[in-house]
Amino acid sequence: MKQKQEVRAVQGKERNLQYILTRKSVKNLNMRVKPDGMIHVSAHRLVPVKYIDNFVLSHEKTLIKVLDKYDKIRENTRQPLQYVSGEKIRFLGEELHLLVEAAPVEGVDKIGQFLFLRVKDTMDFSRKERVMKKWFGRMQTDVFSEICKEIYPLFQPYGVKYPLVKIRSMKSRWGSCQPQKGIITLNSKMIAAPREAIEYVVLHEFAHFIHPNHSKDFYGLVEELMPDWKERKGMLQDAE
Repeated sequence: MKQKQEVRAVQGKERNLQYILTRKSVKNLNMRVKPDGMIHVSAHRLVPVKYIDNFVLSHEKTLIKVLDKYDKIRENTRQPLQYVSGEKIRFLGEELHLLVEAAPVEGVDKIGQFLFLRVKDTMDFSRKERVMKKWFGRMQTDVFSEICKEIYPLFQPYGVKYPLVKIRSMKSRWGSCQPQKGIITLNSKMIAAPREAIEYVVLHEFAHFIHPNHSKDFYGLVEELMPDWKERKGMLQDAE
């Protein structure tokens, strides 16, 4: 019989704890934290979820200590993604846990702090990478386009025409602007950064249509339209 799994979350005094609940024919509640930073709890199907939630909360301090320890270990041994369950992926400033599942219909779903990657063959790296990149490409297009449309009205009074927005991977810049051609190019890697940081980069590039340099006037305009731009710029480190 296939075991029933459920992703649950409980708000503790210090942190929101997400865990995977598996229903098994067991007498006692069992809980463990795997090195990938995921909390797993197994319980009999008759045990109420409220009781299980309280059980997790009662171990909050111990769980946080173990989670922080594993976080440091992974931070010091960061490797290229292999697309296996337990890996952490940055998305809009969040650190999401990847869960890979076999399924006839392939795709990616974000549920809370979990990213479900569903593929026909969970052992096929190329397939997993292709499905994940397709999803990220769609997210980049949707999020970046939405932000550009939100920022653009700030520049309409200056006679700026809506630009052609391109997205590609760049090594040294988060964005670039070609004023004469009416083109803004955004770094695809920014999808890992908080939305506020992406908004700053978009506004920064739009400002170049008025001041195609980094002069005092340029930064004066950026400051006027986005007073907290320095704080937002600092958030870009989440995408590095």
